[in-house]
Amino acid sequence: MKGILPSLNTPFTNSGELDLDSLTRLVQHTIMSGCGGMLGLAVAGEYDTLNFDEKIQFIDTVTKVNKRRIPFICSVTAADVEESIELTKSAKKNGADGCLLVTPYYNKPTQEGLYQHYKKIADEVDIPQILYNVPGRTSVDKNRNSRGR
Repeated sequence: MKGILPSLNTPFTNSGELDLDSLTRLVQHTIMSGCGGMLGLAVAGEYDTLNFDEKIQFIDTVTKVNKRRIPFICSVTAADVEESIELTKSAKKNGADGCLLVTPYYNKPTQEGLYQHYKKIADEVDIPQILYNVPGRTSVDKNRNSRGR
């Protein structure tokens, strides 16, 4: 993978539903613009407003439109490891090239807890995983933990 991998926005209809037609156009535009890949369901934006089924619809739509033309990395973040596993399984089944896993938010896990969280997902689903931390939401920071605080 190389080049720019933009994060796809999550389009909604005026009534607040996931807009799959607009998502289809967005994926086609991203492919045609020459991007090196794309990231879906990033956690800085609309991710938290989608329910589980909408996240699955998003993944399914992007992978069907993309048809593996460019790499697709999909965020499968959840505070609950079992939900992360189900999202990761769906991403793999639908043809995502990898998954973005954010540290479980608001749980403030220990280093061992983080290791076990990521290990369980990796043991359950064989797909490349990118680990991502948002210290402001997780209270997990390498420097803070490396000093034993």
